This record gives sequence, structure tokens and C-alpha cells, in this order.
Amino acid sequence: MLFSLGAVIDKHPEYLAYATIERICEPERQIIFRVPWVDDSGSVQINRAYRVEFNSALGPYKGGMRFHPTVSSGIIKFLGFEQTFKNALTGMPIGGAKGGSDFDPKGKSHLEIMSFCQSLMTELYRHVGEYTDVPAGDIGVGQREIGFLFGQFKRITNRFEAGVLTGKGLSYGGSMVRTEATGYGLVFFMREMLKVRNSDLTGKSVVISGSGNVAIYAAEKAQDLGATVIGISDSSGYVHDRNGLDIALLKQVKLEEGARISEYANRRPDAEFVEGGNVWSIKTDIALPCATQNELDEDSARRLIANGVLAVAEGANMPCTPGAVRAFADADVMFGPGKAANAGGVATSALEMQQNASRDSWDFAYTEHKLDEIMSGIHESCADAAETYGTPGDYVAGANIAGFVRVAEAMHAQGVV
Repeated sequence: MLFSLGAVIDKHPEYLAYATIERICEPERQIIFRVPWVDDSGSVQINRAYRVEFNSALGPYKGGMRFHPTVSSGIIKFLGFEQTFKNALTGMPIGGAKGGSDFDPKGKSHLEIMSFCQSLMTELYRHVGEYTDVPAGDIGVGQREIGFLFGQFKRITNRFEAGVLTGKGLSYGGSMVRTEATGYGLVFFMREMLKVRNSDLTGKSVVISGSGNVAIYAAEKAQDLGATVIGISDSSGYVHDRNGLDIALLKQVKLEEGARISEYANRRPDAEFVEGGNVWSIKTDIALPCATQNELDEDSARRLIANGVLAVAEGANMPCTPGAVRAFADADVMFGPGKAANAGGVATSALEMQQNASRDSWDFAYTEHKLDEIMSGIHESCADAAETYGTPGDYVAGANIAGFVRVAEAMHAQGVV
């Protein structure tokens, strides 16, 4: 990111004078604590948890909590840094944070997960609040875990402070569109990218990696806007459905039954399943990597380019390797980085905070409209920043610059704190 900021510093020497970059790279607060809990056999287990409250210049700290055995202080610190600028791009009044634990929810019972979440919140409650730090879900933390965390916070504090967590259930303050938000937002961002070249999604072929919420709802919205999604994948391989995905069947197989993507092909006569194959081998106009980090490498990028891909946008966090990003830039393929393109999830979390603060509840259509406005605004901010600082059409530079400038201006206005 810092490599994108040379022109910014030339235009704003005050950022050097006040050590803005140095301050922006150092978290305001890092919290590490143990989480003791009792498993179903009665044995005491101990995990380590982290909350890195990175930057509050724009608003209360905001970022997900991740439960995964790979979680460490370094990973959480890096994710908190990136979250700060993603949140800034939304234009919403939220700072940046990230948290998590090396607890592995896989194979744990419902009661074990509840026990762990309650123990974690017994410490975390001291550091969070609607005006302080607002965690959300992430890997391993869904609506169930958020419910357990919220219940324990309410129990300890004797306050129904709905805005302390986002990703809540609809029955106690959650937001419509939260499940669909990242996938829908990704497609809204792609639509805006195509407008720049006087095009749209109508009649375009789309290939998507992954088959979780982000991928499935990106496919749904892409087809709503006139595209034909012809490929989707999971870790076992990919499906090529030349006539366009049957979204209802895909949801049934993946979200309701939890089956492999091959089961979709078994029930869809015209679809072909390729075991262990590379979904990026399918010829397509638009590619949306929505699975995991570093999944689309330089070789895959060059294959997409050779097949005539027009635009790529990241639904996952950093799914394209640096070599792939350079290849797309060299070939003049439009590229939307995840920092901007997949910000729909945190944008909808901020909308949930708005509803909680006003004790209001919005319907699906209104919330989706607000998300659409935010994603269009993110695109405009990135495009304008890239143009202003001498890299027109470079959404990577534009996203980095736009996010940085918004945070830096707020920090500069608030003095050296």
C-alpha cells in the first residue's frame, strides 16, 4: 500500500511533518488475553485471543473476530491495518480493528462453542461498546457465535446495547441483506467499473470461484443484472454450466445440504463437473475470485487474459497474487481490489449500527438500496483518487490513496494523539 502514496506525500508534506504514516502504521491499542473454557468432558481448555484496535480517527473501531487455529498477533495486526482503509472507503463513520482467537470451532459441540464465546466476552466486554469498538463475524464466527457473545455482554453489563456487535440475528437487531452484502456489493462495484468503459453486465459471461455466501450471492446478483454465470467452484473442483447457473438449486446444494459442488452437476443435466480442475480455465468476460487468498496466480491470470477476460474484481480478501495483479494491469484488464470491491459486508455492518443507534429496522429493499449507494460511492472515490494522483484507471492505487487520505485528514485534524 505504502508504494502508492508517493504522490500523496508530495501534495501533502504536512503528513511527513506530523509523522502521519508512522502513526497510521502503529495500532492505537493491542489487547491479548487468555480464554479458559470447559469442554464436554469436563476438561479445562485454554486459548489465546486478540483484539487489535488499530485506528479510531473516523469513528469507533470496527472489524471482525476470527476463530481459527492459525490466528496470531501478526495476522490480526495486518488484518486490522487493512480493515482501517477498507472501512474508510465506505464513507461511513467507522474506524479499523480486527480480532480473533486460535480456538478451532470445527468438531466442537454447540455447548462447547457457547462456553468458549462466553469466556471470551467475559474479558472482551471491557474493551468494546457502540462508541468504542464494534466487533463482527469473520472466519469461524457466524450468527450463532455473535449471539453467544452478545448474550454474555448483556448478562455482564446489564445493558441491551445492540450496537456493540454486528452480524446479529434479525430477531434482536440484525440487518437485512447482511448475508448477501459482500456478494451483492461486489457485483455493484463491477457494474460501476464496466460503466467507465460504456458497458454493463447484460449478456456478459461470469465465472466465480468459491461456493459460499459471497460466491452464491454474487452469482445471484450478477444474473439479476443480466449476466450469465457459467462457472463456480469449491475445493473439490468446478462446475461449468454453459446455460447459466440455477441459483435455487445451487443454494439448495451448498447452503441447505452442505454438499459438494459435484452434487449440483449431478442434478443439472447440462452442467459439467471437473474434479480438481482450475475454474479460471473457463473462457469468460468477467472473473470474480471469491474463495480464498492467493487462489488466482499469474498463470491463471494469463490464461484468463488469453481467453479475453474484460474485468476482474476480488470478492475474497487478496485472492489474486501480486503477479496476477501485474498481469491484469499490463493487459489493461479492469481490476477491482478486495479493499474496495468486497467492502459490502462491512458497509452493511455500518448500516446495522445506524439502525441500532436509531432503534429502527429497515426492510430488504431499502437496505439493499443503501448498500448500492455505498458501493457506487466507493467506486467513485477510488476512480477520482486514481485520476487526481496521476494513475487514472488504477483501482489498486485509487483504493489505497482514497482510504489513506480520508484517515490521514481526520488524524491531522485531531492533532498528535
